[in-house]
Amino acid sequence: MGPMWGPVIIVIVLIAAIPISVLISGAVASGLLGYFLKEEAETSHEGSELIATNV
Repeated sequence: MGPMWGPVIIVIVLIAAIPISVLISGAVASGLLGYFLKEEAETSHEGSELIATNV
């Protein structure tokens, strides 16, 4: 039973850990990109009447 644990752990990492880490890192990157782009848009379009309609 001892030699079987290696492949089982590799399969669990390939099926669960890698996709979850890709999704989490994508969510973090999207959040940072959205934050910085929103800040840049608000500063470059300061005084516009359309800024008040953003939620």
